Amino acid sequence: MNSQTQTEILKRPFYKGLFFQIIASIVAGILVGYFWPTIGIALKPLGDGFIKLIKMIIAPLVFGVVVVGIAKVGDIKAVGRMGGKTILYFEIVTTIALIIGMVVANLMNPGAGMNVNTSTLSTDAVTKATKGSQLPSTTDFFLNMIPESAIGAFANNSILQVLLISCLCGFAIIHIGGRTSEVLVDFLEHANKVMFQIMGYIMKLTALATFGALAFAVSQYGINTLLSFGKLFIAMTVACVAFLIILAIIMRAYVGLSLWKLILYVREEILLAFATGSTEAVMPQLMNKFEHAGCNRAVVGLVVPTGYSFNLDGASIYLSLALVFLAQATGTHLSIAEQLVLLGVLLLTSKGMAGIPGSAFVALSATAAATGSIPMAAVALMLAPDRFMGNYRTTVNIIGYAVATFVVARWEGLLNKHQAENVLDGRLAYALGETNLADATKKQAF
Repeated sequence: MNSQTQTEILKRPFYKGLFFQIIASIVAGILVGYFWPTIGIALKPLGDGFIKLIKMIIAPLVFGVVVVGIAKVGDIKAVGRMGGKTILYFEIVTTIALIIGMVVANLMNPGAGMNVNTSTLSTDAVTKATKGSQLPSTTDFFLNMIPESAIGAFANNSILQVLLISCLCGFAIIHIGGRTSEVLVDFLEHANKVMFQIMGYIMKLTALATFGALAFAVSQYGINTLLSFGKLFIAMTVACVAFLIILAIIMRAYVGLSLWKLILYVREEILLAFATGSTEAVMPQLMNKFEHAGCNRAVVGLVVPTGYSFNLDGASIYLSLALVFLAQATGTHLSIAEQLVLLGVLLLTSKGMAGIPGSAFVALSATAAATGSIPMAAVALMLAPDRFMGNYRTTVNIIGYAVATFVVARWEGLLNKHQAENVLDGRLAYALGETNLADATKKQAF
């Protein structure tokens, strides 16, 4: 990025910034949804269309970033080690998230006094929300990572399948070496620039998409939902804040960076995901921003897409909190032993939810069925507040992806900390498609 471009970005009036535009769109969407619900419902295609546009480029973008990143690292063992550390970190952090959700639910008792009669609830609405989906077994989950065909992985936008193909292609390029590898990597780098440019075009619709998504959400579910489940939302807020404090400690103690500054850096993506209820809508922007902030391209390419299936921190908090809430709301007593069993089952059911219709309800239903402690019909209680709880999930999930990327990059010695500090402190402005990274094959000193 040249100095002139950077100066223009820093001097840009606040009302021209994406953050202000998204905030204004959220406020306008809420007002339209509340006062003119019919219009709000009609605006649903604005948000849906934007998400479809973003999903359109995710698969080719992930492929290009991962292949180039692996090829430039040039060491298959290093990539394997990086993947192992990523999964280990995800397991530890999501377990912490599950525990926090359960502890907060026990301390605050958000469902106490509701005395819901489960005989009045029907599982039909849950079945409709999940479209009859079920969580895959462990064997099926890993088998589903292998596509029927390479083209099918891209056509179905299956991120884990695309990631598998990308890793294999990256390894193959390393083995081939020579001029052929150089030509392929050079081609993919230029293709990545094209993808990010297309993303730039799509991002111009961000404010419009945010407005439509919020207007529909408020029109469809109403403000009354927030009031009737007030204690649950407060408990979720407390749990999320507690979890973010732990992430802040990890960022400061291990990476040496401020979580608050990192949140400010990705604030536009957080707000967009909050409004649309979709983390996929911001995946390309996050990958580009993390790379710009000094994280090695291979780390970004592996951690972010994998995190969309394995590092659902917000969803983990939600699942444990919601299950204890349902037990309290239905008057079901859960002993310490039963809650530990519940936690153990959640460690399994909380994984691999991404890409499943109504994944939260599928995981809730599967956990309730596996333990037998909570009536299955009780899951229907979460239909009303789930859309707004989804805002919590996406927000925490995105912050979780950010911290995971920086932690793994630091762990592997592939974080340019000087660049990260400059970016997070605002001394190096961000522009779409610009990364200013040093050679990805060189490990950075701290």
